[in-house]
Amino acid sequence: MKTIRMQVFATVTAIAVWCLLSLSAQAQSASETLYKGKCAACHGADGVGSAMGTKMGVHDFTTAAVQGMSDAALTDTIANGKNKMPKYGASLKPEDIKGLVAYIRTLKK
Repeated sequence: MKTIRMQVFATVTAIAVWCLLSLSAQAQSASETLYKGKCAACHGADGVGSAMGTKMGVHDFTTAAVQGMSDAALTDTIANGKNKMPKYGASLKPEDIKGLVAYIRTLKK
């Protein structure tokens, strides 16, 4: 009886872990797609800045300065814009902005 319980527990645990990893990968993919559609034109696909973005003075997302910013500061910049960057607070959902912040964190050197 204990063996059956352990097998059921192991199976349920494995399924739960697989589901969590799958959802995390889907969220990452959605954030990456959103980044490519809204941000990459200026910030570059790799976060270092496109040619146009560099001329406009965009920040390199891979630097310690940007990576050291708080999530709240990055969220505020995305939502409210800064300098030549447009604000996205009205066109993006809060969870989309949160996903973008998480995606920017993956661009560190």
